[in-house]
Amino acid sequence: MDQNFIVPALMTALVLWAIYRRVRRNVGRQRIEPGRMKFRIGVLGIVAALIAIGALRDWYMLGAMLAGIAAGVLLGWIGLRETKFEASDQDRFYTPHLYIGLFVSGLLIARVAYRFLAVYPSMHAAAQADQNPFAAYQKSPLTLAIFGVVIGYYVFYYAGILRVSRGLRMPSAALPEQSLK
Repeated sequence: MDQNFIVPALMTALVLWAIYRRVRRNVGRQRIEPGRMKFRIGVLGIVAALIAIGALRDWYMLGAMLAGIAAGVLLGWIGLRETKFEASDQDRFYTPHLYIGLFVSGLLIARVAYRFLAVYPSMHAAAQADQNPFAAYQKSPLTLAIFGVVIGYYVFYYAGILRVSRGLRMPSAALPEQSLK
């Protein structure tokens, strides 16, 4: 098998698996998992801070990212209003609004795919010249705005799910029996 084919094939499989997982989290009933949601909020917060630090040199870039975060928060607020919550005997669940989650995921996937296809030749040349191969991603206000939408949406949405889920009560049959001792 050609060695030049293995790495792109593995990367393609990894990207397709990540896309499947992202889309799956936007479809159907999901278990509320506070630990994972808090972890994702933390990771997205760190990513947002790192991108913002890199964008501080250019006010247009920082402005694009902040505008994207504001749009993402607005989408998260709308999505949270449309989310269905339930507590059953098994656990607490939420059903996200199908189209808002798919829109945000599709927006990110489409932009990354476009940028990768448009910038791939220069990324390859930059990597061979020991330069930053991701510099082209950091020079696009639209890309930073879309990253901002994704970050703003998921941070606000997950924080909202955690807040609402605290008020969900399990059915009395699912509560453990309390001892009288």
